[in-house]
Amino acid sequence: MNLYLQTPEITVWQGHCLEVMQTLPDASVNLIITDPPYHTTKKSNITGDKDFKTDADYLEWLDIISQQWQRLLAPNGSLYCFASPKMAARVEVLLGKKFNILGSITWTKPNEPGYDGWKQKTKKESLRSWYLHSERIIFAESACPDNSKQSPFGSLLRKTRLAAGMSTIELTAAIGEYGKVNHGGAVSNWETGRNIPTREQYAKLKAVLAEFSPDIPELPEYQQIIRPFFARADIPYTDVWDFPSVKPYPGKHPAEKPLEMMLHMIKVSSYPDDVVLDCFAGSGVVGQAAKMLGRRAILIEISANLCDKITINN
Repeated sequence: MNLYLQTPEITVWQGHCLEVMQTLPDASVNLIITDPPYHTTKKSNITGDKDFKTDADYLEWLDIISQQWQRLLAPNGSLYCFASPKMAARVEVLLGKKFNILGSITWTKPNEPGYDGWKQKTKKESLRSWYLHSERIIFAESACPDNSKQSPFGSLLRKTRLAAGMSTIELTAAIGEYGKVNHGGAVSNWETGRNIPTREQYAKLKAVLAEFSPDIPELPEYQQIIRPFFARADIPYTDVWDFPSVKPYPGKHPAEKPLEMMLHMIKVSSYPDDVVLDCFAGSGVVGQAAKMLGRRAILIEISANLCDKITINN
């Protein structure tokens, strides 16, 4: 394990990701974007891609890695984990034991002819299944230790409300946010994760709960507990993404992901100055995108040669 680079924006570690992550503090990361070995592609030029004899071996290894993701991810945190189409369902089930799974994104890779892998060269009549021309990105958030289907905010709000001796209807009425049909709707929706309060609504929540029960712990600040998600109509907001993959160039990492896609993830799922972790850094594009957007990045890469390239680019 070697600290390769440290600046105010970027920290690069060279070594096994498990060893490095074990040294990082609990809940110290706001966003994880990472691209583990796929195992099914079996590429010798991708570190770790051929390390596992069986799918079970791979999943057992990923389970150990994801335990550290769970420990490191802050209550307001998000996880984007890349996976091959063949393994994505099993990876999602595995991650669903530790995180609240929010969706599975399909990256279609709409590349120009000549830059689309073997798609044009493949003899279609010889195929025995659908040509694999997409990748999956499993999207999840931090979850309560006792309920992986509930966000930390929803769980905390419910526990605080009950400690204050208030029903959802009473709390909703106290902050003046009741709906026309279900008078407990606003608070109930926040507790179940269907939506989140605005900053103004959250300030009312804090004030009311503190007034009714001054002896119970105060709710944390908004950004510490509310998961950011800044979707808009003018950016990709569905679970199908059409970012072209990176065209070949001298020294290109074989699994390099497009900068525009990394920028998209970080813009939507983090606040300024948040910490972004990529523990399979490869080309270092996650760090590049984080730095461009005013976030801080922790990059872990096992290959010293790739760490050299990451250092040069940052």
